[in-house]
Amino acid sequence: MKRLALVLFVLLQSAALFARQDWLHIGIDVGVKNIRLAVADFKAAEPAVAEPATAFNQTLWNDLQRAGIFEMVSKSFYPLAPPSNPGEIRLVDWGNPPPNASMVAFGNLTAQGDRLTVQAWLYDAKNPASAQVLGKQYQEPLSADGARDAAHKFADEIVFRLGGGIPGVAESKVVFISTRSGHKEVWEMDYDGANQRQLTHLGGISLGPKLSPDGSRIAFAALSQGNWEIMMYSLELNRLVTFPRFGGANLSPAWSPDGLKLAFSSSRTGDPELYLVNSDGSNSQRLTNSKGPDVSPVFNPKTGAQIAWVSGRTGLPQIWVMQADGTNPQRLTDQGYAVSPSWSPNGYYLALSWLRKYGPGAPGARDIYVMDPATQQWVQLTHDGGANDFPSWSPDGRHIVFQSSRSGTEQIWTMLADGSQQEQLTFAGTNSQPNWSPH
Repeated sequence: MKRLALVLFVLLQSAALFARQDWLHIGIDVGVKNIRLAVADFKAAEPAVAEPATAFNQTLWNDLQRAGIFEMVSKSFYPLAPPSNPGEIRLVDWGNPPPNASMVAFGNLTAQGDRLTVQAWLYDAKNPASAQVLGKQYQEPLSADGARDAAHKFADEIVFRLGGGIPGVAESKVVFISTRSGHKEVWEMDYDGANQRQLTHLGGISLGPKLSPDGSRIAFAALSQGNWEIMMYSLELNRLVTFPRFGGANLSPAWSPDGLKLAFSSSRTGDPELYLVNSDGSNSQRLTNSKGPDVSPVFNPKTGAQIAWVSGRTGLPQIWVMQADGTNPQRLTDQGYAVSPSWSPNGYYLALSWLRKYGPGAPGARDIYVMDPATQQWVQLTHDGGANDFPSWSPDGRHIVFQSSRSGTEQIWTMLADGSQQEQLTFAGTNSQPNWSPH
């Protein structure tokens, strides 16, 4: 009888887990999935483009594999002579086994002076009568970086066309905090971890970088003259720009979806509370007024009408949500230690870092979860792989970037929004608090 009860308990727990996973799958599975896509190596028409061709082919393949909506056909199944232009492609060789591809991408690279030209096509291998889906030409600097840029652009075109009209993220950026210069500074990198570069040179401690909706500015907190202040970095000017000082410790800035407002935590009155100001720092408005710290605000990016944040008013940090004017506060998490809320681009879901079992000897770890605020259903994405924190959604809602200590030091990782395809992006120094660009 005890064994039967145990079996029933396990089955019920499994059913509940699968129900949560099904809910999440439905929630993030936007557009078409599992399209069988073949990507033939683009042909280098001359020796001058050999190196850029290698960079292009590797980047295009990786971009499409990371997209999360394709089943990439193994190159071992490809015909021996890949096409470099429409006159060379035999769709019957690609649409039937062994490739059995639904779509095939192909093209070529040429050089003229210091410019690289990429001609790229996407064909429907199952529909010879109207095969061409895309035909594009890109001109970039004759270099590996130029080839990478062209590959990102073509990958995003393919994702947009085949993924339900949602723009791809291959051209997007991630800002983060890195110690590799000897100080905690704001850095930037491509979405896939390439082209990492230092932005600020303050020689101190910077925290919580957040990109503005138009991608022109980064708001962050930094220790300046003994006080924590909100700082503003212009990506257009490549330097800091002035922003008011408020007194007390000012941390965790967050942009409104229209870029006109900034919410942040300030201890100017003694207890950390949330405030709202215009993007130039004017017209300060207090949003919270309770005992216990209130930090880490984040706007609903779809509506701008709600703010999720972390509050310690009931003891351990928990995720709360309220109207953007501070009214109607409601607690979302019910136990443990919950921090770092991040709203999905469609405004339906919150990613968060949650240590659900808290206390000496209690099992469990700090993992990334996704929650539906309306129903408070949740699903766990990472599982006991170090401490995982600071999730941030990609602009297409299909990916999440986060920090994790699973490799022994804090590093930036990325994954699909269902928790699959987890991949480390940074390796040098310690790297934390990533924020994905809105575009």
